[in-house]
Amino acid sequence: MTWYVVLVLAVGIERLAELVVAQRHATWAFAHGGIESGRRHYPPMVALHTGLLVACLVEAEVADRPFLPLLGWTAFALVLASQGLRWWCIATLGNLWNTRIIVVPGVALVRRGPYRRLQHPNYIAVAVEGAALPLVHTAWVTALCFTVLNAILLLRFRIPAEERALRSVAAPV
Repeated sequence: MTWYVVLVLAVGIERLAELVVAQRHATWAFAHGGIESGRRHYPPMVALHTGLLVACLVEAEVADRPFLPLLGWTAFALVLASQGLRWWCIATLGNLWNTRIIVVPGVALVRRGPYRRLQHPNYIAVAVEGAALPLVHTAWVTALCFTVLNAILLLRFRIPAEERALRSVAAPV
């Protein structure tokens, strides 16, 4: 269990690093006329992602979930792959990447890197990580709950808000 706690804490530290990067990018975006959208769903999104980390540890400990090597190592590999995809998205978008929806008028949509083939690759990374991180230590209830709640949040609120924001200000490609 100790190494799982270290893994979840490492993911938490990675998320804090994302917030630092996001704040730097937000400062840049607002200095270049950036417009923020979707503020109402942001606090529930932060709560869901924070809850994921806490629930991973609570379920694994309280329900005495075992480490099942085949499931655990496969899930761990998926966690690492999702981190790689997330940071590829961040590197590709540069100052345009953020945890919030902030668009800069006149900036063309990015169509390189993972965005060349996928419309929302960062959300794929989030979905994979949210399912895989709990399963590293067989916390299947957390994996299921996060997956369902994240899908509702993304499909009902986040992606439509982002699409509207991009359509309203993006330059033609």
